[in-house]
Amino acid sequence: MTEGPRRSAEASPRVFLASRNAKKLVEMQRILEGFVPHVEVLGLDDVEHYDEPAETEPTFEGNALIKARAGFEATGLPSLADDSGLCVDALHEMPGVLSARWSGLTKDSGIDVDLANNDLLLAQLGDVPDDRRGGRFRCAVAFVHRDASGKVVEHVEHGEMPGRIIRELRGSGGFGYDVLFVPDGYDVTSAELPAEEKDSISHRGKALRRIAPVVAEGLTASR
Repeated sequence: MTEGPRRSAEASPRVFLASRNAKKLVEMQRILEGFVPHVEVLGLDDVEHYDEPAETEPTFEGNALIKARAGFEATGLPSLADDSGLCVDALHEMPGVLSARWSGLTKDSGIDVDLANNDLLLAQLGDVPDDRRGGRFRCAVAFVHRDASGKVVEHVEHGEMPGRIIRELRGSGGFGYDVLFVPDGYDVTSAELPAEEKDSISHRGKALRRIAPVVAEGLTASR
């Protein structure tokens, strides 16, 4: 296991997030700062390279734990990972855990994967009437760290955001399927919501707020 870089007791607390998604890192930082002042969230590009594990589990919780465990083993830092996806009623809860790779494309394909995923989903729902286009974003966030006694501890929290899938892409914020998802109680997409408002209702925001006190306690124990 690679030890995390040394720092003084006065240095900002640090947590590792097993992601390269800049928007996820900013979102994580924004929410955690309310519980852990001056926290520093490091992503995959901020630590020494390690082989990322395949997401082979059939559940969001299972995949989040795979990534958090690998991050902790590789960096020695308290580590967070999330897995989330869009579950569509008319598609029997799919794309689900396959949401990020629904189109079959990867980020190194040179093609906009988010756009390809959205286009495919809209095509699959083309004949589905508006009153049957319900769905929900689901998220699991896993946290792996070493407690004050030296024991490795794991914790998982969940969040959900219900809504519906519209017929066109709208908005420039967020990422993934946000541009075609309208949360319940709103007439704008997740991608059209201000960041703070989205945090307050989103699946990931709910899961992060539930796990943030655990992260705060874990970071205190790890210093």
